[in-house]
Amino acid sequence: MAVLLIQHPYGACSNNTCYGLADYEREVESLVEMACLMHDMGNPPFGHFGEAAISSWFKRALQHLPVFNYEKNNRSFSLAAKLAYELANFEGNAQAIRIVAHLQKLNLTYAQIACILKYTRVGTEPKPAANHPNYYLKKKPGYYQSEALYVQELQQALAIKPGHRFPFTYIMEAADDISYCLADLEDGVDKGLLSYQELANLLLLEFKAVREKYSDAQSLHFNGKSFEQLIHKAVTRADRETVDQEHAFFLSFRVGLIHPLVQHAAKAFVDNIGAVYEGNLKRALLEDDSPEHAVIASLKNVAARVIFKAAEVETLELQGYQILTGILDRYAPLLHLNKDEFEDLVAGKKSPFVVENLLFRRLPGKHVKAYKAHCATLNEKDYEVWEMYYRCRLMQDMVSGMTDQFALDEYQVLHAMRHEH
Repeated sequence: MAVLLIQHPYGACSNNTCYGLADYEREVESLVEMACLMHDMGNPPFGHFGEAAISSWFKRALQHLPVFNYEKNNRSFSLAAKLAYELANFEGNAQAIRIVAHLQKLNLTYAQIACILKYTRVGTEPKPAANHPNYYLKKKPGYYQSEALYVQELQQALAIKPGHRFPFTYIMEAADDISYCLADLEDGVDKGLLSYQELANLLLLEFKAVREKYSDAQSLHFNGKSFEQLIHKAVTRADRETVDQEHAFFLSFRVGLIHPLVQHAAKAFVDNIGAVYEGNLKRALLEDDSPEHAVIASLKNVAARVIFKAAEVETLELQGYQILTGILDRYAPLLHLNKDEFEDLVAGKKSPFVVENLLFRRLPGKHVKAYKAHCATLNEKDYEVWEMYYRCRLMQDMVSGMTDQFALDEYQVLHAMRHEH
């Protein structure tokens, strides 16, 4: 896609203004490829349901921490309220920026990092109303308060206005939409939630419904073929396959769709180059009234209705919720130590809190190191609020950095410890 937008017949120019992309085809391609690989690395175990589990747990837990008890801590009401709001709204995109900046300290350029800064709102800023002009760019937290200074330095280095995106983030977003919408459906077929023939029929009906007001569902939108013809070709190829019919179906369908979707995204990038360059285009490249958007919408709608609401998937989500909640419940005593008690654990001093000491020693070293680095920058003003904020971040870093399997293993270990105790 990056190559196509550089080679686009419009030349990435608008109103006689060129944007300097013509000589950087490979560099742009490299940036976008890297962003596509990295942008989901902040996602917790069990995906978006894991985000909800972490957010829900902290929303409840913060009410029992003295520094976030607003009625008893009036002097820090504004700061504590903002930080508590952020902690109760965990977001994988923001966690990715945290991983880059403070947990892994990856040796990346600002341009590389800016490509994965998908949303422009700091976590302490309230979510805007749906009718707000900047809702699209701020509907989710893009980074946490812990990384606010880092993002500010990035924006200054790249001349990105606050609240705006880096241009190539739009390409990464489009590539993500094209790739994962179909991947979710393929996973559903692989798991036996439906057959490829059933999926084909559902997609035809959904595409027809999405394009109903345009009365053009049968038109030849996709390189001289209609959506129905692409589906029919994929089903026919699969029916003739004797070894792996599902793979044959998705291979044919993907080949038929990828090129027209990429071409449309590239054209949208160039047609809106002024807003893209400024980073204030308030929609995705594939989010318009086009047949190409109808394809993406159809894939997402069928996945949401048939795959994500399947009993098997919902069972896994409930299990994931229980696992993450259970892990955080076991580590919760670390949040109930006062500042001095927790600092003794961090310093490795002898502590009367045996269980808390054992729990602390299970925390990953790189996460503890990040906590120490944050606390080293604090002054006396609101120290207790900030220290507890970074302690909560430490907990979120720990649990969100697990894989599904590691989270299950940790859950089982911690519960066995309790039973033995």
